[in-house]
Amino acid sequence: MHTLNSTSPETAITADTRFDSGAGWTPSPRYPDPLIRVIDESFSALRLPLSKIERVASGCRWAEGPVWVGDARSLLWSDIPNDRILRWDEESGAVSVFRRPSGYANGATRDRNGRLIHCEHGGRRVVRTEPDGRLTVIAETFEGKRLNSPNDVVCKSDGSIWFTDPSFGILGWYEGGKAAQELPTQVYRLSPEGKLDVVAEGINQPNGLAFSPDESILYIVESRSVPRRILAFDLQAAGRQLTSKRVLVDAGPQGTPDGLRVDIEGNLWCGWGMGEPGLDGVHVFNPDGRLIGCIDLPERCANLCFGGLHRNRLFMAASTSVYALYVNTQGMGYF
Repeated sequence: MHTLNSTSPETAITADTRFDSGAGWTPSPRYPDPLIRVIDESFSALRLPLSKIERVASGCRWAEGPVWVGDARSLLWSDIPNDRILRWDEESGAVSVFRRPSGYANGATRDRNGRLIHCEHGGRRVVRTEPDGRLTVIAETFEGKRLNSPNDVVCKSDGSIWFTDPSFGILGWYEGGKAAQELPTQVYRLSPEGKLDVVAEGINQPNGLAFSPDESILYIVESRSVPRRILAFDLQAAGRQLTSKRVLVDAGPQGTPDGLRVDIEGNLWCGWGMGEPGLDGVHVFNPDGRLIGCIDLPERCANLCFGGLHRNRLFMAASTSVYALYVNTQGMGYF
């Protein structure tokens, strides 16, 4: 365990390379990009000297849940308060609205058949987008009670779907609708046959989650623990049961981990943010939980994903914008 101390919606969206807030951020003209910081020398192998942070879209209120759609060469992400899912086209750089209303969609992934899976705050459910565009509800209640506000979701190679269910989306009227909490904040597994089970309980607002490359470990961000933590669990019973709960990363008094993804070497790339320079962006940890690198952004980063032709382009959903960076590794994924 390691501790860190340290009404046409398109008109509001741009694909420029300048951040015109009070921070006055512009991409670095230098190679290597000084905003990509090596904390441990092992991170040097993951950084491309001739790659720098790019801003590919802006105009959001709170960007979340990026997912790469490789067969369409596009990125989708959620703009939760604006109740929409946006799409960025890799070829043209154009940004458009993919779905509105979106049910205040949050985290997203693709299943083993390439179908989109989204967590919805508004419907308090997890939905699947069918090839013809229809939405199928795959989870919305447990033991007769409504889910809280599913947040992030991943798919396992056996076809099961795992998601976190904190209460953020029912706390007010900004990212969903205010409602009474009916269930504890838990982590669920939906079997390929459609059976929903609790796999992790007693976690104070579970948030981002990801599997290790061999799927022997599940990482879960506990976003309301004090201090906030990244937990690790071993998978037992044919990959259906979590055991050996432990703290992989103690984020310390200034740490705010959110969503995370894992690369093929097992490193954890975690959205981070405290509204302060040096704390906003992405923190990268090795499989032992040691901080090895940072990607500094001018905005707090909520979630991220790998994409591009070779799955070596990191897309970072950061508050009002989406940033991208080519890296010298590949993300785990199938599409």
